[in-house]
Amino acid sequence: MIQGGCPKGDGTGAPGYRFQDEPIKRKYVRGTLAMANAGPNTNGSQFFIVHGVDVGLPPNYTIFGMVTDGEDVLDTLANSPVTRSSGGEPSQPTERLVINNITIDES
Repeated sequence: MIQGGCPKGDGTGAPGYRFQDEPIKRKYVRGTLAMANAGPNTNGSQFFIVHGVDVGLPPNYTIFGMVTDGEDVLDTLANSPVTRSSGGEPSQPTERLVINNITIDES
């Protein structure tokens, strides 16, 4: 999983607003874009992109899109070197990673 959207750049920031969950009861397949949150109805600016096949998350997160092109970029983001958190999980990239542009197509 790839997470982004933190205004502070360290995973602890919030934009100063929150909005309610709009969960869709389906699996998070590779390429799913969904809101990251700190609990029910705490969506803000942080999001995640599913890179693996089955991330094992409960269907509680608001899905708002899918990666339909550029999976090579997804792979590059997911395979970038990271530091580990105090708990040992892969955490922050060692270099700042930026998505410069996206295209939104209505389905």
